[in-house]
Amino acid sequence: MPKTGTPLSAAAVRNLRTAGKYYDLHGLFLRIEPSGSRRWVQRLTIDGRQREMGLGSADLITLAEARSIAFDNKKMAQQGGDPFEAKKQKQTIPTFAEAVDVVIELHAPTWSNAKHAAQFRSTLVTYVMPRLGRRLVNDIGSADILSVLQPIWAEKNETAKRVKQRIGTIMKWAIAQGYRPDDPTLALNQVLPKITKQPQHFKSLPYSEVAGCLEVIRMSSAMPTTKLAIEFLVLTAARSGEVRLADWREIDLDKKTWSIPAERTKTKQEHVVPLSDRAIQILKDAEAHGSSGLIFPGMIKGRPMSDMTMSKLVKELGFPVDIHGFRTSFRTWVQEQTDASFEVAEKALSHKTSSKIVAAYARSDLFEKRRTLMEQWARYLNA
Repeated sequence: MPKTGTPLSAAAVRNLRTAGKYYDLHGLFLRIEPSGSRRWVQRLTIDGRQREMGLGSADLITLAEARSIAFDNKKMAQQGGDPFEAKKQKQTIPTFAEAVDVVIELHAPTWSNAKHAAQFRSTLVTYVMPRLGRRLVNDIGSADILSVLQPIWAEKNETAKRVKQRIGTIMKWAIAQGYRPDDPTLALNQVLPKITKQPQHFKSLPYSEVAGCLEVIRMSSAMPTTKLAIEFLVLTAARSGEVRLADWREIDLDKKTWSIPAERTKTKQEHVVPLSDRAIQILKDAEAHGSSGLIFPGMIKGRPMSDMTMSKLVKELGFPVDIHGFRTSFRTWVQEQTDASFEVAEKALSHKTSSKIVAAYARSDLFEKRRTLMEQWARYLNA
């Protein structure tokens, strides 16, 4: 098609299929090859010499987008710039999506949890990529990031905070690479409102209903190790992870103790649990399934029980409670049905205290008091 004074229309671009050149504005034209390939090309005069620049596929870039690029290129050339050099430099700067791939590859070996890389990517793919994935990292500003975070800031505040932090990680990498001078997430600290986090309480049973719950669990057709693990957890007032990862090497049947190593406790201090006679009986029952390694193994040999296994069983049996809630039941029972002191109750739950006076409390005295308390709890549950 020869050059004419009539620019192309969006409809014409969609329908043109015959090989040839179809001219528009600012030196822009659509080139259709005999093979059917359709590409935008711009003819520019740089330093008195005509050159052609490819702008991309007409199937991906609209007429309006091609015109905008062509206009910017022509303006740059008229002002003495070099659109070809600018394009070359621009092509070295990655998009946000490309930067995410690089950053994850760099950090993955240092992340202790293998799931972290997947979670890092997942939050960005869900909340950021639709808006900013194709944008160059040097072209993303605070307002762009704000548009991503505002819709979820109040409703999903914890998620939004993680998204912001992860965007910041990408931007800091871009700064280190020389792609941009600043981190646009920092400007948002004074813009996004502070959300007051509502305390989350674990759902628990009234202590008067715990014994009945355990009886229903015992009578269920669930895996024996799961049933034993739940009752052991209730009797010891321990945390789910402590029970699921409990190892036979931590048990002293003669002294009737369970020594949870520091690396497995929330306080990062060893916690020695006095075991009631009923807790000892549960351990003896568990020995039938193996007397080495994990006390309450999962379905896969050598692997611990899933963190959802116990909670799922309790809920399936009709008790809408969290497995951690049994600790609340125990704590309420101690407060309302015993003469045990606050310090003994807190020590039984392996709560870390900030009081130096409480911390200095005689350990042997506390241990014996806790042993008495745990026997009382076992008798109450099995009365």
